[in-house]
Amino acid sequence: MTDLLVVTAVPTEAEAIQAGLDDSTVAVVPVGVGPAVAGAATARLLAFAEAAGRPYRVVVSAGVAGGFSDRVEVGKVVLGTRAVAADLGAESPDGFIPIDELGMAPELLGGGSAVPADAGLLATLRTALPSAVVGEVLTVNTVTGTAASTAALRRRHPDAVAEAMEGYGVAVAARHAGVPFAELRTISNPIGPRDRDAWRLHDALAALTTAAAALTTAVALR
Repeated sequence: MTDLLVVTAVPTEAEAIQAGLDDSTVAVVPVGVGPAVAGAATARLLAFAEAAGRPYRVVVSAGVAGGFSDRVEVGKVVLGTRAVAADLGAESPDGFIPIDELGMAPELLGGGSAVPADAGLLATLRTALPSAVVGEVLTVNTVTGTAASTAALRRRHPDAVAEAMEGYGVAVAARHAGVPFAELRTISNPIGPRDRDAWRLHDALAALTTAAAALTTAVALR
């Protein structure tokens, strides 16, 4: 029986996680980049598993991410307290307005623009990964690449530690299916002015492999 669904954006991330697993109860599936495709693919995978009478017990969005340099170092592991749709909203002369403040009914947003990780699952992962940095993980459609954008995100999301592109979509799919959700990321680069030469993707992927064993532990203890 496959208990845990781990969703990544790209095959390289899935391969890094799979390299750290020795457990047939974990399915690791690369589904594509961005919250829309990740949410749609996760919902499809969950629905198929339920229809087959073998529902997943846990969903984890995992992969590499950018980190706020004053909150997490490159190469470190991050556990998300909430998956936040950081750029879902509207511009205004007074600044960005989150979608929750625009009068949208929360149920139409999958519960709101921020979906919390399952408390029990997060606690288990924190125990298994004691050196992980814990905080909000922002989901963005456009990767932050300027100092001004970085400063704006810091102001709007003081509890955020990292940004990626899939967590919120996966979280909404898991919430609709009634399946516990968590987000695990490893940091490949600091958030800020885009500098591919400074990225340490190899270190982030190696950290994913090392952290993968904690996923098996989390499911076994539920």
